[in-house]
Amino acid sequence: MKYFTSAAAKQRALALAALGGVLLLAAGFGLGLLWMGNKYPMLREPSFRNFTVSYETILDDYLNETKPEDLINGAATGMVSSLGDPYSKYLVKELGNAYTQGYEGEFSGIGAEVREEDGKFVVSGLTKGAPAERGGIKPEDVIVAINDQPVAGKTFQDLIALLRGDTGTEVKLTLRRGEHTEPVEIKLKRETIALHSVSSEMLEDGVAHLTITRFVQTTADEFKDEIAKLKEQGMTKLLLDLRSNPGGLLQPTIEIANLLVPDGKVVLQVVYKDEKKIITYKSKQEKPWTVLIAVLVNGQSASAAEVLTAALKESAGAVVIGEKTYGKGVVQAFQQFKDGSVLSLTEAQWKTPGGTWIHKAGVTPDEIVAMPAFASLRPLPLGSELKNGSYGEDVKTLQAMLRELGYSPTGREGLFETETEQALSQFQRDEGLPVTGRFNDRTAYRILEQLSEKLKREDAQLQKGLELLKK
Repeated sequence: MKYFTSAAAKQRALALAALGGVLLLAAGFGLGLLWMGNKYPMLREPSFRNFTVSYETILDDYLNETKPEDLINGAATGMVSSLGDPYSKYLVKELGNAYTQGYEGEFSGIGAEVREEDGKFVVSGLTKGAPAERGGIKPEDVIVAINDQPVAGKTFQDLIALLRGDTGTEVKLTLRRGEHTEPVEIKLKRETIALHSVSSEMLEDGVAHLTITRFVQTTADEFKDEIAKLKEQGMTKLLLDLRSNPGGLLQPTIEIANLLVPDGKVVLQVVYKDEKKIITYKSKQEKPWTVLIAVLVNGQSASAAEVLTAALKESAGAVVIGEKTYGKGVVQAFQQFKDGSVLSLTEAQWKTPGGTWIHKAGVTPDEIVAMPAFASLRPLPLGSELKNGSYGEDVKTLQAMLRELGYSPTGREGLFETETEQALSQFQRDEGLPVTGRFNDRTAYRILEQLSEKLKREDAQLQKGLELLKK
């Protein structure tokens, strides 16, 4: 036990103790600032003060109502947008959830495909065995309301958000069917709906035509199932169709390459910032692949589709047919936060097995075969109505579509005049549509359906693939 010998000594001790406390407090505050600066580097940026002042001023003085989380999410979105990289993005909450669900190979919903047509939402297709089909929804039903909430004026994304929800939850659809005046009400329970990314068919002479539309979590498993089925059907040659495949996840792409590329051969190299990390993926093939492969690509084959194409071309000796691919040679990693928001950030770029950078260069086919010119006609925007007196690029595109389907003359290019109206009216008459002589969404869908069928009949790339495989 200690004690003071005099009052003066006591005062000196108290003064020293107070000074020591101040110094310790200052040291602690300084260390705290240093720790905060190391943990959150943006606090050291002079411009961060501008951000905090702006944030506080908006909350205090902005005329209309706003929420702090909206301001922060807006700042994060703008921060990523400032990179000027089309592949890096910050997606807030529901948008982030939709982004990740797009790669999961499944979603929770009712299994109905919907199109937007002249301001209405029309059921265009049903997933076999899903709640919508079992519950009695029919193609061409018009969705009037969801859970008694009218859908008029809502965006397509709003509608999808209303249709989807947690598995097991109930949703009520109010529909208008045909000429019936009374609405139809159907209650359904949402279920997990599989998104299929692989399909196949047997063509002539043992050639199997297998299409991969994108690479999601389930793609490799789907691919294996389709290959097993095709082998049972007598497949001796494989025509792998990656046309208009936008890419997706790398892992299922590597799994498919492991099946098709000889063991030990390079699939691709992934190179990170400043080459601080380089990952070389090599095939881990367990059983030799003995079926001849040809690959179909076009200018919309991108990312993971290009990875597989280059690997098959350079490491497996496959012949590539079509048009030069898109040229997306960068890799994004994404992380999802607790509220569902997602940061998707470009972190690396990749090389082909032969060491070629693919970004903005693409994969050049061994056999360059162009599709018919009408295949590159741009779709006309939804909600556009063209009629006698209209003019411009949309009219020019419409006239080109009509001519491809055998409806001509269409009059002066880019001008919607009597001849264009007559050609369009004849198309509507032949297709059993209301004959208005005006272009609307319903007519647009039918034109696109007919052009798609024509494209299948005149698929020069597929025919070239068949020819080469037969040889």
